[in-house]
Amino acid sequence: MERVLHFIDGAFVPSEDGRTFDNLNPATGERIGTVAEGGRAEIDKAVRAARRAFRTWSRTTAQERAAILHRIANLIEENLEELALLETTDTGKPLSLAKSLDIPRSAYNFRFFADFVKGLSTETFEMEGVALNYALRRPVGVAGLISPWNLPLFLLTWKVAPCLAAGNTCVIKPAELTPTTATKLAEICKQAGVPDGVVNVVHGFGPDAAGQFLTEHEDVDLISLTGETTTGKAVMRSAASTLKRLSFELGGKNPNIVFADCDFEDAIATTVRSSFVNQGEVCLCGSRIYVERPLYDRFVEALVDRARKLRVGDPLDPQTDVGSLISEEHLERVHGFVRRAVEQGGRVLVGGKRPEHLKRGAFYEPTVIVDVDETCEITRQEVFGPVVTVQPFDTEEEVIRLANDTHYGLSATLWTSNLKRAHRVAGELEAGVIWVNTWFLRDLRTPFGGMKQSGIGREGGVHSFEFFTELKNVCIKL
Repeated sequence: MERVLHFIDGAFVPSEDGRTFDNLNPATGERIGTVAEGGRAEIDKAVRAARRAFRTWSRTTAQERAAILHRIANLIEENLEELALLETTDTGKPLSLAKSLDIPRSAYNFRFFADFVKGLSTETFEMEGVALNYALRRPVGVAGLISPWNLPLFLLTWKVAPCLAAGNTCVIKPAELTPTTATKLAEICKQAGVPDGVVNVVHGFGPDAAGQFLTEHEDVDLISLTGETTTGKAVMRSAASTLKRLSFELGGKNPNIVFADCDFEDAIATTVRSSFVNQGEVCLCGSRIYVERPLYDRFVEALVDRARKLRVGDPLDPQTDVGSLISEEHLERVHGFVRRAVEQGGRVLVGGKRPEHLKRGAFYEPTVIVDVDETCEITRQEVFGPVVTVQPFDTEEEVIRLANDTHYGLSATLWTSNLKRAHRVAGELEAGVIWVNTWFLRDLRTPFGGMKQSGIGREGGVHSFEFFTELKNVCIKL
């Protein structure tokens, strides 16, 4: 996709002032195209189109919208190869991962919300002999959807699908580093029969640019953001003057707690995945690993051995396990965390540098660091790369305190064969999603979101529709 344009009111258009920015392949450093850089004019046009389309789209039936969402899912599946290649070229992730996870899950997001919306219900309360109260669920209006660069299509469809299913219209602002699959999704939506103006895409940057103009726009009713915590704070400030409804899924510094009575093979294999999949660029990755002391040495040895065996390389090679980070700038940020951890007394047991066999691209070796404590920067700040710390613990109370000692609260994982302990610890951990003896196992009906500075609100199942709809009560006097 050499020339990426905005999609506004059913048409692909350049920016009014002709501004563009380069799109780079992080695995090669090569320029792969140009992207139209949107500003206030493009956001205004897109919001006007979305507002106009809302008048008719909001009045369609749930069955009509569901049928269109299923057509979108079909087209995503039909275009799997192209979408996966676009995703890999933009992000540097292994093509095998994009084909097995990102694109299939994107299609499933549309199918899930298409089916779920048809069964939505509301409550009724009878005041005996006096009145009948019932609630009506109605779409809110124009949604600003801001998506991240780590799972671009996957996480964008997690927003677009319930937004459209509920009868809202949207203006999408993709991450500037990964513009292509959002643009392809707009094309698919038009092909599936989504009316003009219902879905709009404006490319550009954040502060004092398209992102800020979208979040502060007086005719945008909702903002759904997946991104880092600092971005969430900026969006909240921008949205405050118009009291927009907000849904944030932000950063995480997620604990992975391993008790000595765990299923060792299951725990170590899943930990490798939860540490290094997608180059560690997943908000749910378990980046703080706590291992009960009797198992600590064995666990660290196995983790280091398996991390060393992961293949870092060309994302298009089906044998690649770990691809490129999103950019050279992000690689330097990740390496800065590792360098400072060593300065603070940490030891790198594996990784901690660029792979010697790769002469270009933003590649970084899977990295395991020990001899750090809860005061070190690397155990407190989100690195968002293939870097984990491992610390021993002695008691259940100690590890709960360590796990909760953070401003974040997105997810947590714990490994144990003790049923009572599993329930007890899960109840004490301060995180929105807690996995026991598994990781990233998602039932889309369940609430998803973070505590503390990891987010605001919940998505998934009816929780997504609580955000994307308004409830109004009707009281009928009998």
